[in-house]
Amino acid sequence: MTTDNPLLDFGGLPRFDAIKPEHVTPAIDELLAKNRAVVTQLEAPVDPVTWQNFVTPLENATELLGRAWGIVSHLNNVADTPELRAVYNENLPKVTEFWTELAQNEALFAKYKALQASPEFATLSPARKRIVENAIRDFRMGGAELPAEQKERFAQIQEEHAATSTRFSENVLDATNDWKLLVEDEAELAGLPDDVKHAAKTLAEKDGKQGWQFTLHFPSYYPILQFADSRALREKVYRANATKASELGDVFSERDKWDNGANIVKLLQLRAEEAQLLGYQNFAEVSLVPKMAQSPEQVIGFLEDLAKRARPYAEKDLEELKTFAAEHLGLTELNAWDLPYASEKLQQHRYAFSAQEVKQYFPEHKVIDGLFKLVQNLFGVQILPDQAPTWHKDVRFFRIERDGNLVGQFYLDLYARPGKNSGAWMDDARSRRVEAGQLQTPIAYLTCNFTEPAVIDGKVQPSLFTHDEVITLFHEFGHGLHHMLTVVEELGVSGIAGVEWDAVELPSQFMENFCWEWNVLSHMTAHVKTGEPLPRALYDKMLAAKNFQSGLQTLRQVEFSLLDMHLHYDYQPESGKSVQDVIDEVRSRFAVIVPPAFNRFQNSFGHIFAGGYAAGYYSYKWAEVLSADAYAAFEEAAELEGADERVVDTGRKFLHEILSVGGSRPALESFTAFRGREPQIDALLRHSGMAA
Repeated sequence: MTTDNPLLDFGGLPRFDAIKPEHVTPAIDELLAKNRAVVTQLEAPVDPVTWQNFVTPLENATELLGRAWGIVSHLNNVADTPELRAVYNENLPKVTEFWTELAQNEALFAKYKALQASPEFATLSPARKRIVENAIRDFRMGGAELPAEQKERFAQIQEEHAATSTRFSENVLDATNDWKLLVEDEAELAGLPDDVKHAAKTLAEKDGKQGWQFTLHFPSYYPILQFADSRALREKVYRANATKASELGDVFSERDKWDNGANIVKLLQLRAEEAQLLGYQNFAEVSLVPKMAQSPEQVIGFLEDLAKRARPYAEKDLEELKTFAAEHLGLTELNAWDLPYASEKLQQHRYAFSAQEVKQYFPEHKVIDGLFKLVQNLFGVQILPDQAPTWHKDVRFFRIERDGNLVGQFYLDLYARPGKNSGAWMDDARSRRVEAGQLQTPIAYLTCNFTEPAVIDGKVQPSLFTHDEVITLFHEFGHGLHHMLTVVEELGVSGIAGVEWDAVELPSQFMENFCWEWNVLSHMTAHVKTGEPLPRALYDKMLAAKNFQSGLQTLRQVEFSLLDMHLHYDYQPESGKSVQDVIDEVRSRFAVIVPPAFNRFQNSFGHIFAGGYAAGYYSYKWAEVLSADAYAAFEEAAELEGADERVVDTGRKFLHEILSVGGSRPALESFTAFRGREPQIDALLRHSGMAA
């Protein structure tokens, strides 16, 4: 394949230093043409249909298109420019159209069914059998069995959905980037930590301004809510964040420009119509077809049961917060913008430490080293620095080896910046497979939005992570391990491919648990000024505070999950009921803290409107049951004689039964193989401090 265009060079690592917007359209057009030519060849009758004469050539072609478009999509998420956004949006309909055509191709569908019915199927590996079964399911869900006129409408829905979802994401990014708050009087910043003020001052200087500038990027605005003594400043920042990308958006340009209200309704309508075309009652049923959960009713029952268990703890959390705020802070009425501030003060009062104090012990290099050491010990690998072209100077690249052999590689992009979507995520750049005797190793993107290193007196200071950010990093690395440590050699079920969506959070949430272990933390802390490790006394306070407000936090996640399910299960836009009405109904039944009427969090709820979590946000809690139960196996091993060796043995078993097998078998089978039984909720309740 030609290498003049870096997007068409698949010989090694992506050439991020050479890729330009003008490369996108020629590359995508060429790949689409080649894929269509392969599809045309494969549509021709052949007897018998075999893995080698049908699945292999189809995978070979579509993988290259997926990798090239994956690079473009990744750049659109982390290095957004007007030029890149324009070519991304220009090519998105073409790519969506191709995948929709493929999913509806009756000739290819028939060949998969023929392969399943052939004598060869019995001889295929379990991984290959699962790929064939998944493909047949996906063809049905892609509209392959629909009559011609419905197929056409189904394809239109996919294109409209992709475009609307992209607009949703762009609106959130643009509204986030547009909002800036310049504070000229330092007295207004009373209570803010010095490093937060320094970052704000540096931001102002970059814009040629005097004072302290804040944005709606999380590391910039959230410390104001958490630490600023000025109630007016907290309210201003809360309101801006809670109304971004809405009709109430506090932006300097035209107010409705980035309002996602209509996009939300359109996405819900498109999903409902898709469900009807496929013969389902609602989109929630469609979403659950490839997941562990069996029905929307089962999911709602699970969430409502968890809400019932969490509510007494949440009510107690809130009552304690109100009492403390009134007695110690003079806040007789707690508003939404007071909650993080009062909670931080209560935590300091009760446990005699603050998040800011803990942060001083988590410089980036120590955290990264500690994470790598844990992974190396548990899973028998080595993580080493590596070299690769990147999309930004701050991005680093690493390799994972076992016994000197390359296992996988990953990009680490840690800092928030303009043009980069908020949040944290893992995505695959390339998947593991063996084709024609050649092993292709996996590559992952690991993306976060932490505070970049400060420059003080001409010296670069290490970036300091809050403990919550450390947990986030471990979470995303868990996804990365799932992708990179697979031993499956078939593309369709390698790594996270083919894993049920409500089980895909198992490795990520599992890894979070280690952020609370002394023998892990003691290796990944050093005070930024003294170099002293985290004192055991401070760790004990952190541990005591681990479940601080866990009732409120659990109920909040359950609330979000129920909102998502009801919007996709029983909400009908034509009924006259608004999205906000649905949200208000759920909150009236389950929330103990109701946000102000102007709150429009749904307008930036990218997980369900611009990500893969539509009618699937419950997956976080569902998988948390799995992850807590899986981690309990490590806790049990640690209590036995020869604990260190037993914990390592348990790590190897987790690697062998869960991380290594990817989607090559049902997630429940993998969990049961690891734990020796089906999952139980007890460990989650115990870890959350909500055990009876």
